[in-house]
Amino acid sequence: MNETTKTLRWGIIGCGNVTELKSGPAYQKTAGFTIGAVMRRDPEKAADYAKRHSISKFYTDADALINDPEIDAVYIATPPDTHKFYGLKVAEAGKPCCIEKPLAPNYQDCLDIAKAFKTQNIPVFVAYYRRTLPRFEQIKNWIDTKTIGEIRHIRWHLSKPASDQDRSGEYNWRTDIKIATGGYFDDLASHGLDLFIHYLGPIKEVSGISLNQQGLYTSKDACVANWIHESGITGSGSWNFGSFEREDVVEIYGSKGKITFSVFENVPLILKTAEGESKHIIDHPENIQLHHVEQMREQLLGKSNHPSNAFTATHTSWVMDQIIGNSI
Repeated sequence: MNETTKTLRWGIIGCGNVTELKSGPAYQKTAGFTIGAVMRRDPEKAADYAKRHSISKFYTDADALINDPEIDAVYIATPPDTHKFYGLKVAEAGKPCCIEKPLAPNYQDCLDIAKAFKTQNIPVFVAYYRRTLPRFEQIKNWIDTKTIGEIRHIRWHLSKPASDQDRSGEYNWRTDIKIATGGYFDDLASHGLDLFIHYLGPIKEVSGISLNQQGLYTSKDACVANWIHESGITGSGSWNFGSFEREDVVEIYGSKGKITFSVFENVPLILKTAEGESKHIIDHPENIQLHHVEQMREQLLGKSNHPSNAFTATHTSWVMDQIIGNSI
């Protein structure tokens, strides 16, 4: 791709809720990108999505979309248990790809995806979009410029009550142990852990405990962990999905200050140093994956490297497997 080439035409496999506002419109708003086709197994839902988003073509068969000569790149937005299945097909077709997070349900599947694209020398991106959001890049700037001195420790606690769906016993793939061993941990904690690796570098050792406390579904619903980054920075986390109230607090402790923020909540960043405490409000874009998609374009143009790829996502998956006890 270069500045004068035709528009890169993306196909979306799995046009569900995440693509309605978070991601899909970002591909249509990014210069040089467009959505050429979508795929969903239900033909009525696929047709409805295409009509509402002004997309000219829809499929009910993923292979047809992947091999469509009028589709140049593919965004896989299905549940994680099918990411490897579709990802390997896209790699074989020789097309750039973006895959939703987590990259796959376990480390080995992530590694297989990463190796397949590397063998073909084709870029593959992973939708850990917090790495590109201005709010979280501000935190990275404070860390990199040593605004709070040398980083010593990072701590995260995330909890929420069981939802009505959890208590009803209604099926939810996010809490099906065959798709997501860690349940909401897989879906939510992956965002924060990936962000911490982006900030502080690879994790070299990690240990964790995970269990199902509530018995509402088959996957795990409570996890705790400790880890150490290659840099020597320590970390700890706790995640519980059957608590009294929702809480989402990250604290980064430095030798000269502290940063407090939330991974998911729309609250100010708090910077505390010897000069005092300040609060910073940085809003997200309407389509939260917009900066992520724009930076994919920058890499495809050869201008910069995207911060979230299959190998960074594979490392995040290794950390999560260690915490929830997936065998590697």
